[in-house]
Amino acid sequence: MTTIYLIRHAEAEGNLYRIAHGHYDGLITDRGYRQIEALRRRFAEVPIDAVYSSDLFRARTTAAALYAPRHLPLHTDPDLREVGLGVWEGCTWTDMGRQYPEQMHNFNRQLDKWQVPDCEPAAEARDREMGALRRIAAENPGKTVAVFSHGAVMRITLGTIQGLTLAQIGESGHGDNTAVSKIEVEGDTFRVIYRDDNTHLIGSCLSTFAGQKWWQDGQALEAEETYGPLDGETYLRFCQDAWSEGDNAGAFDSAAAAVQAESGHLIGIFEGETPIGALLLAPERDAAQKAGWIDFYYLVPAYRGRHYGIPPLGQAVQYYRTHGRDRLRIRCTPRQEKTMQYFTQYGFHPLCQKDGDTVLEKYIGYGEKE
Repeated sequence: MTTIYLIRHAEAEGNLYRIAHGHYDGLITDRGYRQIEALRRRFAEVPIDAVYSSDLFRARTTAAALYAPRHLPLHTDPDLREVGLGVWEGCTWTDMGRQYPEQMHNFNRQLDKWQVPDCEPAAEARDREMGALRRIAAENPGKTVAVFSHGAVMRITLGTIQGLTLAQIGESGHGDNTAVSKIEVEGDTFRVIYRDDNTHLIGSCLSTFAGQKWWQDGQALEAEETYGPLDGETYLRFCQDAWSEGDNAGAFDSAAAAVQAESGHLIGIFEGETPIGALLLAPERDAAQKAGWIDFYYLVPAYRGRHYGIPPLGQAVQYYRTHGRDRLRIRCTPRQEKTMQYFTQYGFHPLCQKDGDTVLEKYIGYGEKE
């Protein structure tokens, strides 16, 4: 009999920023790295003979929790990848729910009917991951193996092993980041011993799901913001409000703010049709250093402390990564202590002092975490 621990990758950008990442190669978040350490501790005394992983960065990085301490090789297999999401790749889940309400329902509740342009049908994703698990079991008879994969395809795989059809898998649960499922394989028979266990996260307050509600909803939806063009008048009002709150040093200069917006990339943050914030990027600055600047990051006070402030950071990361940047920068004045603490929480670190301000930087490349 072969034992397989099927493990979801640690929290990645798509999970934190609520962006659809199927085959998109997102990075692990700061909390994700702490989850990886918790996973390492969980398996410290568990014998593991071999480690396999999806070839995507977020799965390979998570797999290091088990193969690195044991000095085992990592076997990567693209058949362990997440479901290919087609035109949904890189979109927010909120936007997809608005643009494709029927298909969003199908993705979460009726996988046999899910179909969007360029996607990988659920049946094909099921067959390739099940095929990979069969090969892994055949290569490791009588051994214990760890396999690292992704949330949606694992939900399909585990449901299939438990005898559910694609139409029924929508009734099954979702697995937290680094959630562990145990499978026993004897001959051609697969058996789920337990699934989606995240107890190694709960005591450490590291659960991604603990701060999100979508997985508790039957349609897997959560009220979140959307993004789009923002008119100059609203942007200037936000700038004035930020200055009034003491977030910016010096006198407010509406003309300078307007010129800055004209030369940058302005993204409006909306709840429904209501503008609730703005993000201004400065793509020309420090491009030679492969850095991208955030010039303005604002959310109206009523929406702060409610997880609305996190997803816009994902918009900046995705924008700059497509422009070849591997680091993200923002400047904070001495009066912006809370702002500095906020960005430090999400992976920014002090880079230098400039005219009395602190420049923070976050690495968004695929090399070793800096």
